[in-house]
Amino acid sequence: MQRKGISTDGFVVRRRSQQVPQRPRATLDSRQAPVPSRFLIDPTRPIRPEDRQAPTLRRVGAQGQSAITTGGAAGTSPLTLPAPNPRQEKIDIDLNLDEQPSGGGRPPRGRARKQRVPGSKPPLKKVLKWSAIGLLVIGIGVGAYFGYKVFSTSGKIFTGNPIAAIFSQGKPLKADADGNTNVVLFGTSEDDGDHPGADLADSIMVASINQTRKDGYIVSIPRDFHVTYGMACVSGYQGKVNVVYSCAKEKNGGSEDAGAAAMRTKMGEITGLDIQYSVHLNYSVLRQSVDAVGGITVNIESDDPRGILDRNFDWDCPNGNQTCYNVKYPIGPANLDGKHALYLARARGDDPQGRTYGLSRSNPDRQDNQRKILLALKDKASSAGVFTNPLAVNNLLDALGNNLRTTFDTSEIKTLMQLGKDIPSDAIISFSLENKEKPLATASCFSGNICPNAGAGNYSAIQAALKALGTGDKASLEGAKIDVLNASGTAGLAQEQASKLAAENLTVGLVGNAPTSLGSKPITYYDMTGGKKPATLKKLQKLLGVNVTAGKPAGVTSNADFVVVIGAQPESTDATPIDQ
Repeated sequence: MQRKGISTDGFVVRRRSQQVPQRPRATLDSRQAPVPSRFLIDPTRPIRPEDRQAPTLRRVGAQGQSAITTGGAAGTSPLTLPAPNPRQEKIDIDLNLDEQPSGGGRPPRGRARKQRVPGSKPPLKKVLKWSAIGLLVIGIGVGAYFGYKVFSTSGKIFTGNPIAAIFSQGKPLKADADGNTNVVLFGTSEDDGDHPGADLADSIMVASINQTRKDGYIVSIPRDFHVTYGMACVSGYQGKVNVVYSCAKEKNGGSEDAGAAAMRTKMGEITGLDIQYSVHLNYSVLRQSVDAVGGITVNIESDDPRGILDRNFDWDCPNGNQTCYNVKYPIGPANLDGKHALYLARARGDDPQGRTYGLSRSNPDRQDNQRKILLALKDKASSAGVFTNPLAVNNLLDALGNNLRTTFDTSEIKTLMQLGKDIPSDAIISFSLENKEKPLATASCFSGNICPNAGAGNYSAIQAALKALGTGDKASLEGAKIDVLNASGTAGLAQEQASKLAAENLTVGLVGNAPTSLGSKPITYYDMTGGKKPATLKKLQKLLGVNVTAGKPAGVTSNADFVVVIGAQPESTDATPIDQ
């Protein structure tokens, strides 16, 4: 028994919606349908040309309805068919896009594949598909290359298993009791064949980084700083600190590791820090690294309004004209390529003919520029523009791999890279033992070498300053002088406050009296620098519990950076002015 609504071939008969008006169907009746005349012709009569005429199609209709009629030879009757359904025409057009079987018969089920005409453009979807595959293959190739590059380069620069450079998540760096990671960086010139004393460490810095606070400092150690070697070197048992590396290396059969270990020990002795790591670099790594990142920008500072000039490097001028001025910059930002960054790092105004200006401090000026170059290179190398440039990364890896040696482990590489991005340069204090405002080592000793101001071998002041820096106390390095004056009328208040400030590693100058007219408040202080020593200002705000007062104290003459005035205290009743 056949189910209702099911046709014999298994397809459900589709019912028309009752809400849509139906077009009246044209039906054919064998008794009414006109029959073409050629089927009624007497077979015995010869066929005429008009009998061979093919049927023609034309649209006819009445009252807005259409129909199709067929016409053949003259004398035939038209055959009327239902009017075409626009929707059905669209369907037929779509179906005609399918490929029909060439040999006739029933077309295949489903959508037939389209055949592309020879010479025509391929479909956009296919183009995008193969482009994506091509990019994926290229990406895999580039990734594999850089993976190998990192693997091979890290094995030269770092210690440990190079595989950790790729798969390690980033091991925290070693740190001292204060949470600081301390590194000695020293540069030699063994890659410069014309430079005498190739193993002498003519550039020495100690960097201290706090991984939690995301700050730190870099301090330069003068190459002429006087030390004892603890062994017999070419220059004897004592002399300049730049000999330490070469002496230890020579004593241990040319071992670079032994030389670096001796540098870590000696720098720890001077600074009082636990030096966990060392970085050994040469001229080439600076020159090539700066070029790899596309150059750096360094702010030129000078005590000469013209800027700086050192003609000692004009030997490298093209065609030997000696007029290219390889180190000549006005005050302000200077864009440097690798060659000129290296010349600036070496410049100290020692032109034999005296053609120089703006580098009157010689080595301290050179050290200041070296720290600026190092920080500028750090910022540029960790910028997004470099990390997303495969060529820059490749060149930077080549520069580091061929010219840099460290004691960092490969598992710490990602941590170093992250810290380079997380710690901005303005969070790193640049400091020199020959600081203009508060020098710690300027004394001349032992044939012109530099000794601590406290005396040869007395590193206590240096260690105290670096200890303060290591705990985040930047004010101690600004060397600000503070006068403390009493306007309260109560004896001893100024001296009491001065002792408290000195205990916080601040430098107290004059302790004296001030006009009682300034003592209306328990404590007032004035910034005489115009905001040039922000760390000290911030520290005073914290210690004194009040904000700075604008202007200068009336009736007070002082050459200090800050003036603190102690006024009447709430419990005081004695208004008689007395000293201190």
